[in-house]
Amino acid sequence: MIRPIIILVEPQLAENIGMVARAMANFSLSELRIVAPRDGWPRKGAHSAASGAVHVLEGAKLYDTVREAIADLNFVFATTARERGQMKRVFGPDEAMVETHRRGTEGQRIGIMFGRERTGLENDEVSLANAIITFPVDPQFSSLNLAQAVLLVSYEWYKLATGGALPFSGERLSPPAPREMVTSFFDYLEAELDAVNFYPEDKKPTMTRNMRDIFHRLEMTEQDVRTLRGAIRALAEGRRLRKP
Repeated sequence: MIRPIIILVEPQLAENIGMVARAMANFSLSELRIVAPRDGWPRKGAHSAASGAVHVLEGAKLYDTVREAIADLNFVFATTARERGQMKRVFGPDEAMVETHRRGTEGQRIGIMFGRERTGLENDEVSLANAIITFPVDPQFSSLNLAQAVLLVSYEWYKLATGGALPFSGERLSPPAPREMVTSFFDYLEAELDAVNFYPEDKKPTMTRNMRDIFHRLEMTEQDVRTLRGAIRALAEGRRLRKP
């Protein structure tokens, strides 16, 4: 699978470049191209902002113009928050990454251009792209910072490439408790509650059933039962030790 290339056009702040690298690394993108950064490259402050994504910064390629940065690519997206009056296909980030994935499986190299922090891409730069990516944001506040925009696109690409697989599932590490274990726990709990006169005599049957229902709703595992039983034992033994 050929992964998309992130292209930053005249980025102004080293910290923003570093945060872009971090966003890329979060979602397994590594190829970064930088066009005419305002204060040159490499820049102090980028590495600390990257929070460990140093490999992205160290592999970054520097270009003087957008034309040079996209010369070897087969398809280029331009990101923009506003309509440019250009007859180009417009994609949301999720749809754009479907297109990127399809073209990548065909062996095409895809670039995604991001503009300056304050003004974005110029119209002439957008005109060099095949299509536009824009984001479904509140039109009253449509401004995204550079790293946020890269993060949204990178996330959509990675989610598609991995099928949305999560890094962990939260599955039970202990099997469901068997009924014998649960009913034995009920017997122990109810005996300890009887010992401290927890139940009013006329309400004991109803309260006992309600108590059991609470634990049934938890669908306890074996470890749950052992933990709860141990906690109740500790409380009961502590109460006995405190007796004069």
